[in-house]
Amino acid sequence: MRKIVFLLLTAVLGTCVALSAFAGSLEPFRGIPVPQSNPQTPEKIELGKQLFFDRRLSGDGTMSCATCHIPDMAFTDGQEISLSYPTTRNWRNAPTLVNIGLFKNLFYDGRSASLEDQALFPVMSAFEMNLNLDYLEEKIRVVPQYSQAFQNIFGGDVSRERIAMALASYQRTLVSINAPIDRYLKGDLAALSPSARKGYQLFTGKGKCSECHDGVLLSDDKFHALNIPENPEHQSDPRITATRRFVAKVYHYADYRTLNEDPGRYLITKEKKDWKAFRTPTLRELAKTAPYMHNGIFSTLDEVVEFFDQGGGKGNTAIRPIGLTPDEKADLKAFLAEALTGEDMTDRVPEVP
Repeated sequence: MRKIVFLLLTAVLGTCVALSAFAGSLEPFRGIPVPQSNPQTPEKIELGKQLFFDRRLSGDGTMSCATCHIPDMAFTDGQEISLSYPTTRNWRNAPTLVNIGLFKNLFYDGRSASLEDQALFPVMSAFEMNLNLDYLEEKIRVVPQYSQAFQNIFGGDVSRERIAMALASYQRTLVSINAPIDRYLKGDLAALSPSARKGYQLFTGKGKCSECHDGVLLSDDKFHALNIPENPEHQSDPRITATRRFVAKVYHYADYRTLNEDPGRYLITKEKKDWKAFRTPTLRELAKTAPYMHNGIFSTLDEVVEFFDQGGGKGNTAIRPIGLTPDEKADLKAFLAEALTGEDMTDRVPEVP
């Protein structure tokens, strides 16, 4: 009897030790920080939600923020590269907005440091929503319900800054909560299946995934050059070529006319180490956000696991081959697919004025 008790205690203590080590790198969701300059109110959040779903924010009235960030798809759009303004094509995948309020670096290249700064980039982008911001202000101002809402909430007139503040307030409510991994980290040992538990051990151990995918976000919010392969179809599409060169030109890249790949964060910093470096994505709601990577090059989690197991793209120095067995790959996939999806995030579509 004593031997059985000893074995049970050993198993429990071993699990507790594992959880303690796990909690040192991953954390359960607790909340989204809110800047003092833009406090949350129910009215501001609702206004931001209306604007998020309003097609007035695009030049031709066909697109809203929700066109590329669909609630049922964890606020992505399921496309390799994000949907685009008519006659143009985007060049990057639509990232999830889940837990976006926890990131300090926004966009794949980190060009924005706050949701307020980020909010209007897609609106004025020539290949996304393509709307002049001066015109945006007038389009919103002439809607009586909007004009009154801005007066009530901000105590003043419609402005691009206040539009961005409202959008940012709504986006801070887009959170993934009560995922199996959150329950597991809080002590619910049954929250993960046996295969997913093995996968988590690989994630934090042999696979070294948690070196970059850590914390609440499962992201270090940093930039890494993994040499993710380019999609040949994208490279040969003249519309994507035009977008790539346009963006490079805007960021003063001298050889923009011969550019045939995505330079990543390099366009922002002009530092050699940032060539083809992209921000580590959150893994929250991963099962809903395929295809993967900044250009949607991988359609399945199996492809993603294989890419990292092989040590990333050819010539990269950021990661090395792992050498997972087929069973280990299956367990790691089980963790990624099962453990990181929270409660249903389907959001009601608001009534737009």
